[in-house]
Amino acid sequence: MKLARMAASAQPPPDDQTLLARIANGDSQALDLLYERYARAVYSLAVRMVGAGEPAEDVVQETFWRVWRRSSTFQSQRGSVAGWIYGIAHNLSIDELRRQRTRPALVYDTEEQPVLRVLPDARQDVVASVEEQERRRLIAEALQQITAEQRQALELAYFGGLSQSQIAEQLHSPIGTVKTRIRLGLRKLREILAARNSSAEDGIE
Repeated sequence: MKLARMAASAQPPPDDQTLLARIANGDSQALDLLYERYARAVYSLAVRMVGAGEPAEDVVQETFWRVWRRSSTFQSQRGSVAGWIYGIAHNLSIDELRRQRTRPALVYDTEEQPVLRVLPDARQDVVASVEEQERRRLIAEALQQITAEQRQALELAYFGGLSQSQIAEQLHSPIGTVKTRIRLGLRKLREILAARNSSAEDGIE
């Protein structure tokens, strides 16, 4: 019996897609495992976008609620589970920012506090938002052209906000391997994006 328990504990943890398939079948323990794996990274992403405290915590809880409800809609050919989770958290954070902007607030416009006169131009916000969405779309497409290992490491680093040592711990990989994947992945991304920019400029000409 003891040997059986030791053999079971020595088994590698289930990968993300396996956990998501189990969640789609109603396995709440699989959701707990996925939460433990990504909650800290999702919180870091939310803090950067909406600020620390209750808003970021709400984003985390809603993210994993949607993972539970939408697990059957995940499509592996469109990206990794990590990227899918961060995408949900990113969209929820944007929604929270919009809610914050539309909440009523008392405004007193004085010479000392010219509130109305320093409000940002909404048209500039729209342009910046469109440009940001296009940039993220190009990066997401480029990420599909690198290896799965490189993509996972980059998503954890730049969307999840994890350090290289944290990534190594989460992926159960040596930190040297993680550094190599990130370095090679970034190099490949730069090549892909540079080629696309060159093609776009040729099309304009």
